Amino acid sequence: MVYLKGGTYVPLYSLDTLKSIVKPFQMDVYPVTNNQYLSFVLKNENWQKGKAIQLFTDSTYLKHWATSWSLGKDSNKIKNAPVVNVSWYAAKKYCEYLGKRLPTVAEWEFAAMASETKANASTDSGFYQKIVDWYAKPNHNHTLGNIGGTFKNFYGIWDMHGLVWEWTQDFNSALTSGESRSDSSLDKDLFCGGGAVNAKNLKNYAAFMRYAMRSSLKAKYSVGNLGFRCVKDVIVH
Repeated sequence: MVYLKGGTYVPLYSLDTLKSIVKPFQMDVYPVTNNQYLSFVLKNENWQKGKAIQLFTDSTYLKHWATSWSLGKDSNKIKNAPVVNVSWYAAKKYCEYLGKRLPTVAEWEFAAMASETKANASTDSGFYQKIVDWYAKPNHNHTLGNIGGTFKNFYGIWDMHGLVWEWTQDFNSALTSGESRSDSSLDKDLFCGGGAVNAKNLKNYAAFMRYAMRSSLKAKYSVGNLGFRCVKDVIVH
């Protein structure tokens, strides 16, 4: 894990004056791999393929594994690739098992603002263009590369972009409507295609695409290009 001292983060749907404070935290350097997740399920039988409670997973949970205890004949190819086809519940449980947790949206986005050379590359159109290009690239063979195959950002974190989408603790919190949470400050029209023009940063379509992706998810979903990494709170004395 690496240490991030925190700072401020302005959500896509917010105004410049409504900044979120991100407290210091630690984040995994890499996404969780198939091999790491296999070690977890071998010790936690109720999260194995075919044995996990249907309330917490869907039918595609770990579908790329051969069995509940083996990655199969492609083990050498996928053991160091990020684990995917895991639900939010499963990812959350894995992190908690290690004494960690999933990152909040604010923490993930704060870390994801960093390019290879800048802690905050939010004004670097070239950086965001590379991210958007990756989002637009089809993945016909559904084969993921190994962790550490994209780039290491300013903080020393690998693969924030270019490998997999990632679960966050509060993945759907930004899309809460005023009707459901009595919060009239959120404009849900922002999250339709035409509403993107109202985003705080017109160049940051990459952030809009992540919010749109998160809005399509339910906690039990397992998706073939959606993985996760963990974070840990830092106690400041």
